[in-house]
Amino acid sequence: MSPDDTTLPVHEARLWRDNGWTAQVMKNEDDDGWAVAMYKQGHDEPALVGPWTMGRDKKNPKPLDTNAFNTLVKTASEVIRRHEQHVQATLNKEITVTVGEQRITVKLAITPDEDNPSAQLSAFDEHGDELASVAAPPNFKLDRRNAEAWVAGGYQRPR
Repeated sequence: MSPDDTTLPVHEARLWRDNGWTAQVMKNEDDDGWAVAMYKQGHDEPALVGPWTMGRDKKNPKPLDTNAFNTLVKTASEVIRRHEQHVQATLNKEITVTVGEQRITVKLAITPDEDNPSAQLSAFDEHGDELASVAAPPNFKLDRRNAEAWVAGGYQRPR
């Protein structure tokens, strides 16, 4: 169940919306406890889902409050940041090789696209000056062996 994307703050026991985030406490489908889902405004999928504390009556969930909400926002933001870093690292690879007497940094930048993914393979000298840049297949694997072969082969477009 995705919350709507209204920007009006809501501060209720099981629904807290503020500053672009929504925390929603719900019955945990896997057991008798409760769970909380954190949604970033504009996203249908939760950034974070985790267990939620039972209240004093041991039946109902503990109500949301400002401190709990702020902690959840911080945690969900960190989850999103780590995910974005992982995606960035997956799409942008870099390796430095020595060919002859020259240290060359080879970079692969992949542009994901469902219909037409692409990649760019580039080489830079130790001063950061670009030596070559060619289109590469999006499934090109950048490793030391392939980087050295590409440099030694005169920066030809890989197949």
